[in-house]
Amino acid sequence: MSEPGPSSIPTSADPRSHRPTKRRAVTPHSEQASAITSLFRDPSKEIKLPSAPSQRTASSLPAPPEIVANVQGSSAGAGSGEFHVYKASRRREYERLRLMQDEVDREKDGAEWQRQQDEVKRKDEEKTEKNRKRREKRNKAKAKGGKKGGAGAAGGGEAKGDEMDVTEEKTATKGPEGNGDQTVEAVEAPGVIIHDD
Repeated sequence: MSEPGPSSIPTSADPRSHRPTKRRAVTPHSEQASAITSLFRDPSKEIKLPSAPSQRTASSLPAPPEIVANVQGSSAGAGSGEFHVYKASRRREYERLRLMQDEVDREKDGAEWQRQQDEVKRKDEEKTEKNRKRREKRNKAKAKGGKKGGAGAAGGGEAKGDEMDVTEEKTATKGPEGNGDQTVEAVEAPGVIIHDD
């Protein structure tokens, strides 16, 4: 055991030491706490929030050089620094190509999404138009049947004007004696209308 004294104090904690204290690993909690305490130190001071980073595009990157005077490669015989220059230029070019491909994919996805939205909208409009026609037809049949007060209203609202005339006309049929002098009104039962041509 060491005896208490200046030799047992760590050098960074010794008040006589002019070395800066060791920085410990910063946790997210302590980092946020220090940011909040620095904000509350002067409440009247204006807070400047950083703007959102703009999305990188191929056009935001510098254009590749049009003429490369000294083409570098990773082959033998190049200087020790040439490989790193080559790797950096290759990385820049790959980044530029990746951003260009991302733009193309984004445009393609946008066009596909727009096409799907147009298709859904078109189907909805077709269905709405079909229902509108059906509703108008039903209302017209109700109005027509309500004025006459006859078989049109009882026929389910699907009978048209010329069919109503056919159902209301009287036809001569042979009675039980077969003499043909009885008249019977032909009334169509509500339901499906079948026309034989």
